[in-house]
Amino acid sequence: MGRISAYYISLLIITCNLSVTAQVKDSIKIPLNIRAAFDFYGPVSYFTDRNNLSIEGFVAVERNEKKSFVLEAGYQNFKYSQYNYSYISKGAFIRGGIDFNLMQPFLAEGKYYAGVGLRYGMSIYSSEFPTYKHENYWGIGAGSISPSVHLAHFVEVTPGIRTEIFKNVCIGWNIRLRLMIYPGTGKNLKPVSVPGYGDGAKSFSPGINYYIVLSIPYKHVFVKPEPEKVTETQPASVKQ
Repeated sequence: MGRISAYYISLLIITCNLSVTAQVKDSIKIPLNIRAAFDFYGPVSYFTDRNNLSIEGFVAVERNEKKSFVLEAGYQNFKYSQYNYSYISKGAFIRGGIDFNLMQPFLAEGKYYAGVGLRYGMSIYSSEFPTYKHENYWGIGAGSISPSVHLAHFVEVTPGIRTEIFKNVCIGWNIRLRLMIYPGTGKNLKPVSVPGYGDGAKSFSPGINYYIVLSIPYKHVFVKPEPEKVTETQPASVKQ
């Protein structure tokens, strides 16, 4: 009796091991990462345009193999001048949202990303006109507008790609398609530039970022491939 019990227990263990092995064979182990990124496009472009300094980055936590929660933050100092006025805008911005990886998990493997994100952004900034002048019938007048603080709101759609170049190190880019909700200055005075958004006088402002990303795996999941769709073909009817 004892030998029979031991036999059944051994058979049960072997069956369970075969089941687990089959499950691992039919699935892939994918890491879920915490990602920290730095945009190098802003600092590099500052060497060609000293009137615009932009520094930003993001932190992302992968909820699963297709979805990530993202928090972005940055700082921008923008200067502009022409023949009749000069303008300065500087401040910090923050954006939060979610990214969707549209690649199949078996292709992405936690290393590659091709997808789209949604963001809600806020920018707190100061703007001023250190000098301005205007000409009318009475002659030429000059003056200045002292700094004032504003809070802008906007939304974004951010398609992009990312690829791993070294273990846990990725590079990639995001295109930013921004829509202004409120520039923070009212209808009569449009800001020349809003940090984190762009041209504050326009309701739509595109942009781009190039990132270097550090990934820290914190968890692994096993993902099974989606079953292939089989299309059934009906046999042609035979004429009598």
